[in-house]
Amino acid sequence: MDIQESIQWTNDQVLKKTGKHLDSLQRTILAGALEQKTYQQVAKDYHCSKDHAKRVASDLWKLLSDVLDENVKKSNVKSILEHIEFRHISNWGSDSTQIFGNINICSDIYPNPEEVRDKSHSQADYESQLHHDLSEAPEPKSLRHRTEELATLEKWIIGEHHRLIAITGLSGMGKTMLVRQLVENIKDNFDRILWRSHRKYVNSDALETDIAQFLFLTENPKNSSISKFIKTRNLIIDYLRTHRCLIILDDLQETLCPRELVGHYCPGYDNYNQLIKEFGQSEHQSCVILLGWEQPPELAILENKNNYCKTLHLEGLDNQCATEILENQNLKDKQQWSKLIRLYSGNPLWLNLISTTILDLFNGSVSQFLSYSNLFLGDVESILKQHDLRLSETEKLVIVGLAQNHGMADISNKPINNISDRDYLKALSSLRKRSLIEIHTEKSSSIVKIEPAILEYFKS
Repeated sequence: MDIQESIQWTNDQVLKKTGKHLDSLQRTILAGALEQKTYQQVAKDYHCSKDHAKRVASDLWKLLSDVLDENVKKSNVKSILEHIEFRHISNWGSDSTQIFGNINICSDIYPNPEEVRDKSHSQADYESQLHHDLSEAPEPKSLRHRTEELATLEKWIIGEHHRLIAITGLSGMGKTMLVRQLVENIKDNFDRILWRSHRKYVNSDALETDIAQFLFLTENPKNSSISKFIKTRNLIIDYLRTHRCLIILDDLQETLCPRELVGHYCPGYDNYNQLIKEFGQSEHQSCVILLGWEQPPELAILENKNNYCKTLHLEGLDNQCATEILENQNLKDKQQWSKLIRLYSGNPLWLNLISTTILDLFNGSVSQFLSYSNLFLGDVESILKQHDLRLSETEKLVIVGLAQNHGMADISNKPINNISDRDYLKALSSLRKRSLIEIHTEKSSSIVKIEPAILEYFKS
């Protein structure tokens, strides 16, 4: 048995004895013991304290001692399971059988996806293995803000069973940390949790293969026929039907072409919009969360057509929450804080960066900092540069024109003349999907606005 097979077998014995699965931390501890990791390493893998991991481990060894009728300890659990395997080797099949997670593959005989689809819930519950891979997620931190957004997401996922959720917004708004806290709150509701960033995949095939390998607990399939089998998109959807999975895919903007209007996918991701549609339109009991700076058009279309898709656009913190950031930075001139928050759009990262500048150059005096006629961007400029580099030529022309028009214009009055109405509206739509402009209604007219920091960047 490999490590995952050992964990699966152990979980089955615990389930038969107690009627309960091993939970995700127990699985992580068992895997760590089999890999001869220290409790400190296990705690780091699971993002918990060493003391907590040791307490859970102590109870786990007692549980396994009772289930296996052996005196199980961290130091001997590997040898005990190896001894059991030796005693019952015939139960694990002949050399012609390869076991991958819950899939027995003998020669070229594969399970029929229809059979997977037709499994009863009780069978799926029995076979499912709690397995959470958060290795690419950030360390969890106490999230004091965004309580309303957290409650909304929990309602959508747990209460209303939405299948596809997109969370969009400018960099620095806290999308990733919001979802990291969300995972902590709801992780016990899922058999599988996978967190990945689009940055690491050269194309959608590589991403789909990684998802499939995770779901079926397989690593580095030994032949091409198996590899082709496990990355079948229909099989992934079938698995999402029979198991409760949570998949988080960060940095969605990396799949979209820079210097093009939003909606054009990079080479290698040409058909990625089809996968997104299948996540949202296919009937299943899982949830896929997409995080990114930009919202591809199909997400908005899915949300309008489908009751199981939602988009949460993350905006700046309100004045009260943003004030706490400035208090933690020990800034002076509290009467000027509201203005500072407004100028930097309540963006948590921007406020932290500019607070550091105020401390370094102005000894914490917000009044002195704001006495300058032009808004100083400091390190915020390099962040906005990343967004700027993704703009098409038409978008740049439009946003610079808006900036030169004091960052505001009636949507029916173009601030620039050397562009067609069609191209102007397409550019506005794309800029709005990038969160670089806002559109408000004032006296029955639609007004295009640019936030102060973005205005300062594009007018200079």
